[in-house]
Amino acid sequence: MSAASQTPPVAAGDDAPTLLVKIFGKDRPGITAGLFDTLAAFAVDVIDIEQIVTRGRITLCALVTAPAGGAPAEGNLRATVHSWAESMRLQTEIISGRGDNRPRGTGRSHVTVLGHPLTAGSTAAIAACITDTGGNIDRIFRLAKYPVTAVEFAVSGTETEKLRTALATESAALGVDVAVVAAGLQRRAQRLVVMDVDSTLIQDEVIELFAAHAGCEAEVAEVTARAMRGELDFEESLHERVALLAGLDESVVDKVRAEVRLTPGARTLIKTLKQLGFQVGVVSGGFTQVTDDLRERLGLDFASANTLEIVDGRLTGRVTGEIVDRAGKARLLRRFAAEAGVPLAQTVAVGDGANDLDMLNAAGLGVAFNAKPVVREAAHTAVNVPFLDTVLYLLGVTREEVEAANTHE
Repeated sequence: MSAASQTPPVAAGDDAPTLLVKIFGKDRPGITAGLFDTLAAFAVDVIDIEQIVTRGRITLCALVTAPAGGAPAEGNLRATVHSWAESMRLQTEIISGRGDNRPRGTGRSHVTVLGHPLTAGSTAAIAACITDTGGNIDRIFRLAKYPVTAVEFAVSGTETEKLRTALATESAALGVDVAVVAAGLQRRAQRLVVMDVDSTLIQDEVIELFAAHAGCEAEVAEVTARAMRGELDFEESLHERVALLAGLDESVVDKVRAEVRLTPGARTLIKTLKQLGFQVGVVSGGFTQVTDDLRERLGLDFASANTLEIVDGRLTGRVTGEIVDRAGKARLLRRFAAEAGVPLAQTVAVGDGANDLDMLNAAGLGVAFNAKPVVREAAHTAVNVPFLDTVLYLLGVTREEVEAANTHE
């Protein structure tokens, strides 16, 4: 039989009779094969399948064409499927209808929800908010059960920006993290991820580590906090703090490198991204004396920061070269994207401070990581758990995929 003479499958909007076969019960090997082997005797075509296993219980749905032969054949199919299900100690429901699923609405988005824990109340509120924007939840899928619960909603029928705005307000009130990104091929395309360093990739503020060796940690920490809250001009605060380090022996650089603590999940995030084919970079208002070391240790593709001036083996209290400040970080994101050959819309930026805002807003997805309030309010989404690898869930990567990618060192 030629391809042209074959009967085409039932398409969305067709009025041909169809059957929705639903199977429920204890999961075990052979159920899916057994159901379709049973249906094969009636020469039906498969239009749609969906299967999920939750706590060892299977829910299997199959949308198939009605068998030829009218009501008698359909009655025979129903009896045969029910008999098979009973032999497998499963429950079944068969619903007659016409055509395929109704077409999904325009405006499709992925809504990722992170909860620690994720409560029934917050889930209800998120779902209601989606409905209130005119959206429809097409599918829900769990991405991770630890260290946080992460679920993804596939939503259609409403525009991404409208949905993002509504859920940002709702999530803040609920105490959960919600990310909304447009559906489409670009989510699967190669990307560039650029992170801030201090209090993002690492747990520390590098300048405060240097200050501890100079005996002025408290004074520097106060200036840093004001700068990150957006209360001080970053460049001015940088010069003020670095001046306090004048006279330190350059051997302090190695000491500070040894003191740097990676944020939990940082190695996992970077390794997984690299295995996905992403390029990864860092930009920092800190110092190349540390970021260059991190680049080498972690296999980063890009790194840029300020540079502490060292003359005759001692820190001068000055920095050299172009200052990496708020505007500089956004400029570097664009530069890295151009060098990587990645459109800006496919970049992800992660940061915590006010000087990260331009970068977060310039990226296709800006993630505020355990950020100050001014940053959380302005970023596309916020993550407020202490695990950097949760950023992977915002990209649709599951915990199982993360573990598989990191099984072999």
